[in-house]
Formats: sequence, structure tokens, C-alpha cells
Amino acid sequence: MKLESLNAKAETPTPAGHRGRARRRRLARSIAPSESTPFTGRRIPAYNLLSETVLARIEDQADWILRNIGVEFRGDRTALDHFAQTGARIDGERVRFEPGHVRALCATAPSEFQLHGRDPVRTVTLGGDNVVLMPGYGSPFVSDLVKGRRYSTLKDFRNFVKLAYSAAALHHSGGTVVEPTDVSVNKRHLDMMLAHLTLSTKPFMGSVTAPERVRDSIEMARLVFGRDFMEHHAVMQANINVNSPLIYDDTMSTALRIYAEAGQCVCVSPAIFAGAMGPLSPAAVAAQTLAEAMVGIALAQLVRPGCPVVFGSFHSTMNLRTGALTFGSPEANMTTMALTQLGRRLGVPVRSGGGQITASNAPDGQAMQDSTGAMWSTLLSGAHQVWHAAGWLEGGLVMSYEKFIMDLDHCGAMLKLLQGFETNEEAFGRDAYFETGPGENFLSTKHTLRHYAAANYEPQISDAGPFETWSENGALTSDQRATARWHQMLNDYQRPEIKPGIQAALEDFVSERKARMPDEWY
Repeated sequence: MKLESLNAKAETPTPAGHRGRARRRRLARSIAPSESTPFTGRRIPAYNLLSETVLARIEDQADWILRNIGVEFRGDRTALDHFAQTGARIDGERVRFEPGHVRALCATAPSEFQLHGRDPVRTVTLGGDNVVLMPGYGSPFVSDLVKGRRYSTLKDFRNFVKLAYSAAALHHSGGTVVEPTDVSVNKRHLDMMLAHLTLSTKPFMGSVTAPERVRDSIEMARLVFGRDFMEHHAVMQANINVNSPLIYDDTMSTALRIYAEAGQCVCVSPAIFAGAMGPLSPAAVAAQTLAEAMVGIALAQLVRPGCPVVFGSFHSTMNLRTGALTFGSPEANMTTMALTQLGRRLGVPVRSGGGQITASNAPDGQAMQDSTGAMWSTLLSGAHQVWHAAGWLEGGLVMSYEKFIMDLDHCGAMLKLLQGFETNEEAFGRDAYFETGPGENFLSTKHTLRHYAAANYEPQISDAGPFETWSENGALTSDQRATARWHQMLNDYQRPEIKPGIQAALEDFVSERKARMPDEWY
């Protein structure tokens, strides 16, 4: 609330007189940008797009795929042996299942579990009424309004870990937030893990791109959390992408098995672009996603019953005239909503297929329209974990500093929305009616003074002032205001404490591992 608008209200004295006007001015001077209201869990019900009958029909189609087509595990004989021992039909590298078989294998997966942060205050719960937001993932480029679009570097990676740590609306540090292309491919996972473990105390993701990188990630986490603690608690996640349609390559399935053996969270995420990796219709994409994901979840349970898992997805539609991917489309958003319902019926936490994703090449109106559509369908459908909640641009090729900040404002607003509002005695503010009267305002009442600081969610870069003031201040657009904000956040960042011995052990581990590796730039 601006001082000018409060004074404008006070120009015509009310019966409250000058004393009330002075109180309003003191109130205006005391208002400062508020932090996002802490998220305490979803309090509005999830929206169910599909009926039980329709959901059962999609599940039947998933069973049809698994029985008649099957899923291939290429190069991973161990995974095939696990399934063979349960009575699945193995034909070369392809495995087929009778209806209901895979779902039964998933039954030991927990419906709710914790991901522990280095600081226990940062520990999050996946499942139930909880929502966990995290930044974008995997972009090889970054962009900002000052330096433009460029390959991302380790400095950019560290910057985004710091920004995610500083953001009240994000609960998770992410994984490969951007690809640090100035570090050798076979070594960069060490630098990324070091950043997550020392620059943040929020949960994080480990590497999945080679078995030795998986083991390095787990060993570095053990240096911080302790082997015994990690034997019984999840502190990290693995992003296991299915090579859709219907293939697990040995890199992904081996990574899945190693993380499961260590008792760490496995998120299984088919990636289906409708018309390319699966049929065009949302129903077909939903059924194929369910089939592919259940097989990965089942494998995790065969390796270690009770292994924490997340039913993930990443899907989009295509422009069928050009072949370009589109994001935030109504068809993709409906698929997201269907998959959230299917995941709840499976009994495991759900990672959305959405987030604030867009194909736009700039943090513009298209970017925010795409992102808003995808985010609304994701959160209202009841998803538990949202990847790509901040920064995504160009279909994931670019992590934008400005869009990261713009997305944070929307994340905070959505979290406030999910918590609903109170209807208790204090919420109705009856005492305020006795302090004022018909035709008078409530700005200086005790009820307002008690609650003004946290009553409304206050975005950090929005400008609600009059045109004249906006123009006098440079007529800055949202993305331009976001530039100043991300610079301020990095300047204000305070590195969390870590025991010197643990810091030294991590740095020694990274140095020793790098010394034994030749550089690989492919």
C-alpha cells in the first residue's frame, strides 16, 4: 500500500478526525515488503477432473500396454532378473506383465515421506496435503537483460542455488538447475553437489548420468548427513527419465537401482510429447505415462521395499504444423490433472508434469500466460512436488534470471491461495465495526493494525502505483524490475553455516575424484 493512496483517502476528513488521519499515516510509514506467508499445507481441496469410471478406463489401458506391448530394459540384465523372479514374462530385453501385476509390486511404496534438509527446518514432506516447489532443471543456457543469452557456467549454477535458497516460495534446491558448461562433463556433478550441500540447506537432487556419478553423489551426501542417518532417511532425489516410448536405458535403470539400494528418493518421470513419443490424445498420454512410471516404481520396490518414490511426468503437446513443442496448452494441462488423480490412486506422491513452463523465447506475456496455465492445473489438481516452478524459458533450453524472479512472485501467490482463508472470530473483525461507522474506512482500526503486515500476499516486483509515478520512475516493465531484484537477492545472500570439518571433507573428496579423471567434453 502506497503512502500517496493513504493520504488521498484522508484528504476528506471523516468523523474520526485528525487523530485517525495521523494513525493512518503512521501505518503507511510502517508498511514494508512482507515475506511470503509460510506454507503450512494445502487447505483447499484438490480439483478432480475425471470420474472414477474414466480413471479406471485409463488404468485398464495402462495394463493393456504392459500386457500386449511391454517395456524394454536395454542393457540392464539385473533389472530384468528382478522382474523375472516375480513371474513377469521376459522376451529378450522386453518385459510384459499381466493386468494388476505391476500395481501390486508398487504397493510397498510409501504414500508420504520426508526429504531431510541439512538444516532440519528445511526438511519437507512429500505426499498428503503438502506441496514442494523447486526451480527449473537442466538448461544449458541462461539469460538476463544485461548480458543476454549465453551458455551457463558454474557461476550461474551457484547463483541459482543461492537464489533458490533465498526464495521463501521454493522449498527444494533442485538438481541440475543449469548445466555448468565450463566444467568437464564427467566432473561437473562434483561441483554441483558441492554447491547444493554448502550453499543451501534445502533438499536437493543427485546426478544420474553415469553409475560412478550416482555413487559420488551419494557418498558426498553421506559426508554431510552420515551413512547411518541416510540408511533410514531420504535426503536427496534422483530424476529417472524414461526414454519414452516404453524404454529404460541402462543408464537410467542402473541409477534408479543404486539410489533405491541407498534408500534415497527415486522420481520416475516418463517424458511423452503427444504425437511423437505416444499417441496424440490426453487419455493415451496419461495411460502410457502411468504404465511407464509404474514399472520404474515397481523396480525400486523390488530393489528395496519401502523405497521412497515419486510418480513423475513430463509431457507436452506439439504444434502439428511445425513440430515445435508447446507448453501450457489446455491438452497438456488436462493431462497433468489426470495424472495427479492417477498418482493419488496409485498411492504415491506425485510430481507434476507442469510447473511454470513455456516455449516463449523471452520473459514476456506469452511466457507468463503459458506458465500460469500450467501452474494452475498443476497445483489445483493436487500435485505434491512441482519441478520447473521458476526460471524456465525456451522449452527448457534457457534458465532466465528475470523469469525466475517473476515466477517466484506467482509461486508465493499460489501458495497463499492453496491455504484458503480463516472464518474464525478474529477473521471477521467485529471489533473494527465498533471503532468506525457507516461510510468510514477501516484503515486505522485495531483489527487492521493487528493484521496489516501479513493480511495480503505482497509480490516483490509488481507495481500497483499510478501511471504518473510509474512513468517518473522510468516506466520499468516487470522483467526490468526483476533484474534489480535478482541482483539484490544475490547481494543479500548469506551462506548457511557448515562445520569446517565437513566443508573440508567435501572439498577433499571433489579434489581427489577430479585428480583421477581425464577431462571429457562430450
